Amino acid sequence: MASDSPAVAEATKEAAPPPGGPGGGRGGRRVSPHHRTYLKYRFIAGFLAVPLVLYGVLVVSPFFQTFYYSLTDWTGLSSDFAFVGLDNFGRLMEDEIFRKALWHNVLLLLVLPVITLGLGLFFAFMLNVGGRHRRGEAVAGVRGSRFYKIVYFFPQALSIAIVVVLWKYIFNPAGGLLNGILSAVGLEEWQQSWLGDPRLAFWCVVVVMVWANVGFYVVLFSAAMGSIPREIYEATLLDGAGRTTTFFRVTLPLMRDTVQTGWVYMGIMALDAFAVVHILTVNAGGPAYSTIVAPVYLYNKAFQDGQAGYATAVAVALLIVTMVFSVAAMAFGRSKDRIEF
Repeated sequence: MASDSPAVAEATKEAAPPPGGPGGGRGGRRVSPHHRTYLKYRFIAGFLAVPLVLYGVLVVSPFFQTFYYSLTDWTGLSSDFAFVGLDNFGRLMEDEIFRKALWHNVLLLLVLPVITLGLGLFFAFMLNVGGRHRRGEAVAGVRGSRFYKIVYFFPQALSIAIVVVLWKYIFNPAGGLLNGILSAVGLEEWQQSWLGDPRLAFWCVVVVMVWANVGFYVVLFSAAMGSIPREIYEATLLDGAGRTTTFFRVTLPLMRDTVQTGWVYMGIMALDAFAVVHILTVNAGGPAYSTIVAPVYLYNKAFQDGQAGYATAVAVALLIVTMVFSVAAMAFGRSKDRIEF
């Protein structure tokens, strides 16, 4: 036993915790939990300090500058301006063109997400679940679904400027593709001036925005559907549910968060619509202001009329509408009963 004592002592020495180990500090002093928390967050803050400063300077500060300039009569062409208080916002309430522009944004907000997300859900469901049953699979997509996903997503590979220019030629009343097709099939009486008709121009904008964005949501919703376990669909089919029941009772509830995110994103796009309206329509918002939207009206006031202060007031009003929509969409989309799988 005496011969084993040096080995035991050495093993005990190696197993003993170091003075600066857990609960210890330098020189064997114990470090309190509050001090350890302070050290951890000081380390994290050291890495976040520079990005937060850059974010504050480049992102947050322009918002405050916009609020400030909306209270002035700044022309945007000189450094001389006067403080006018809430006069610009008073003008907004009496500006008929601004009210029309804001109404077009709200109309896009009501129509565009419903059509785009509805088509995206339909196509994604057909590509993933709507095909015939195959051997060894309870559910399957249509044949060639991968190819269709590429076709649907193709507009996302093009810039919005290219998309709008292409559709501008399609809607051209003189030699455009759409009127050409109608003439070729003997439907000359259906030919229209399209973008030149105040009754149709706005809906032409809606068509272009739906076509340009629906492919993205087809791919997004397809990914969400692909993550749903096949066993759920198998159990639903064994209960005798059809495709419509499966979609509304199984697929859609399990994709609630994805659809909600798409709704918010599409709503924000509807409140913008600057590039489409500015490039596609007659005189950037015409004819007769039938397609004018708030961002285009803001641009015209700032860079054509030299009323930058008034334009920033339009921007503040649009920001408020966007924030109200985002908060409302998140509030209505929140559910206490979450479905997990």
